[in-house]
Amino acid sequence: MPDFTQDTSLMANAIRALSMDAVQQANSGHPGAPMGMAEVAVALWGGALKHNPADPHWADRDRFVLSNGHGSMLIYALLHLTGYDLPMSELRSFRQLHSKTPGHPEVGVTPGVETTTGPLGQGLANAVGMALAEKLLAAEFNRPGHTVVDHHTWVFMGDGCLMEGISHEACALAGAWKLNKLVALYDDNGISIDGQVTPWYVDDVTKRFAGYGWHVIGPIDGHDVTAVRAAIVAAKASATAPTLIVCKTTIGKGSPNRAGTAKAHGEALGTAEIALTRAALGWPHEPFVIPEAAYSAWDARAAGATAQTRWSEGFAAYRAAFPAEAAEFERRMLGHLPANFAQTAVDTVIAAHTKAETVASRKAGQIALEAFTKALPEMLGGSADLTGSNLTNTSSTAALRFGANGAPQLGDDGKPGRHINYGVREFGMAAVMNGIALHGGYIPYGGTFLTFSDYSRNAIRMAALMKKRVVHVFTHDSIGLGEDGPTHQSVEHAASLRLIPNLDVWRPADTAETVVAWTLALGNPTRPSALLLSRQNLPYLPKAALDDIGKGAYVLAEPSEVGLKRKAQAVLIATGSEVSLALHAQAELAKFKIAVRVVSMPSTSVFDRQSVKYKSQVLPAGVPRIAVEAGVTEGWWKYGCAAVVGIDTYGESAPAPALFKHFHLTAQNLADTVRKVLKG
Repeated sequence: MPDFTQDTSLMANAIRALSMDAVQQANSGHPGAPMGMAEVAVALWGGALKHNPADPHWADRDRFVLSNGHGSMLIYALLHLTGYDLPMSELRSFRQLHSKTPGHPEVGVTPGVETTTGPLGQGLANAVGMALAEKLLAAEFNRPGHTVVDHHTWVFMGDGCLMEGISHEACALAGAWKLNKLVALYDDNGISIDGQVTPWYVDDVTKRFAGYGWHVIGPIDGHDVTAVRAAIVAAKASATAPTLIVCKTTIGKGSPNRAGTAKAHGEALGTAEIALTRAALGWPHEPFVIPEAAYSAWDARAAGATAQTRWSEGFAAYRAAFPAEAAEFERRMLGHLPANFAQTAVDTVIAAHTKAETVASRKAGQIALEAFTKALPEMLGGSADLTGSNLTNTSSTAALRFGANGAPQLGDDGKPGRHINYGVREFGMAAVMNGIALHGGYIPYGGTFLTFSDYSRNAIRMAALMKKRVVHVFTHDSIGLGEDGPTHQSVEHAASLRLIPNLDVWRPADTAETVVAWTLALGNPTRPSALLLSRQNLPYLPKAALDDIGKGAYVLAEPSEVGLKRKAQAVLIATGSEVSLALHAQAELAKFKIAVRVVSMPSTSVFDRQSVKYKSQVLPAGVPRIAVEAGVTEGWWKYGCAAVVGIDTYGESAPAPALFKHFHLTAQNLADTVRKVLKG
């Protein structure tokens, strides 16, 4: 670490001034955390952090996560002061419409922000995913004398992050995975919105993290820059464990009347208190005015350029020695799929169509994964202790394991395993996958039962908000799972997930639809996907063509397929296991000369994005529509349905065939419903 000579007090007070001024101007925000963590920020960002303000996407930069995202002015101040493209005008527009300084940090909005934080604990979990990605990429791509992946992941976090249960899930995984390049700096100020946390937060954090297998430093004085720098040096020396640095701080430090109080947490200091704070800090400058000496002390542009140039020169040497590996590394960090992916996808869909197997769609998912994990080395998947049920493992994805030295164990191909046992940690898994996607180099996927998507939901929402390619495999998608009963039978979950903007939800009906769903999930770099798959076997659905499956809905069977050469009198819309019911109902109705079209709609999300022309071709105007799905009827009415056959109660414990009969999810009931609709 370089010899620091900057005026650390000036640097810290610049953060405090910008934070209190921006929050005051917006009359909204959280000044306390930035003011309290100012010296911690000086210690890390004042020389220890490897980054280049001119290139926020440099592959080997350190990743920095502000998990306590309510303190967003801390990272905005740091980005501005160190030289990122975040001018003072953006700080003046803090929390205002279309500014680059939203209330909580958002990836893709502010240059230098690595992840969207605010829901506490998830930033920390994202950082675990980032650190895992770094470790695995280093094991896969580094060669003797050529180290092209070598960076740290740093986290700032507070009491709220540690109170959230996800912190237990993610931090336990970080210890198990021996993520020695993950360093978390804990803002231990003892204050939350409701006041002193001691009546409700009694954890011994140091023992807790030691129990996870972390290296724990402190408590130290978080306002002593020298002490924090020394802790950072010690953390970087850790060879087999992530590090927690416990920094004792005072929230709102510098404010004579608000420091150490809950009032500093989530409200502006007020003009009078800001004036007193300026006097106490010896800060004579007007709001949003930073002296040149502070800018000079903070400026990271030259050091960042030097660091990236050094890495680029090393990568050029790596490319000369290992051209194939260098090209592969660049492709994966850009998020591009291999050139042969499209052909692999076509071949896999055609194979599914040709074999026409009757299998559960979870098994169909594994068939797709067998092809895609072989073709895409960037696929990194797992399960929340349900591998044998979710079928997320393949012959190409050995189990991910770590040796006593902390290094990933390598397979016969010289690469780390790619199947992750997440344990019973659905929320942690989902947030870690977000971190993996954010880091780059891998496409993460993970499995659990659909009913447990409730545990994962906020991380799924964050992936959608951040526009990241993360694939959730949710099996046991309905009452079709049978005897496990209503606690495990998903009823409202498909409809609920479809409400999340930018999330593609697929409920395929057979092997071909499942392969198409996987193909589009992998091919879309700006959307997460949820694949809802059955436990029970589903028959293969005869189809004339495959091209329109990818549009989310398509005409599966016209009346002519059951011997009626006339226009459809009604349209049956179905998903997943209920598509075969619709086909049987179509055949039953044909006996009575009632002509019905069957539409399979594996993804309402994708279908809704199609052109008006295509949607009207699939669902023609003036023809009554009846939907059927083994779930709540809410959501189907938007398609102008005259009736919906579904389940608006919880399930029961019984074998699947008995349940479908009990809940009237039968071809006969569906046919009767069509008759009633046509009779008006």
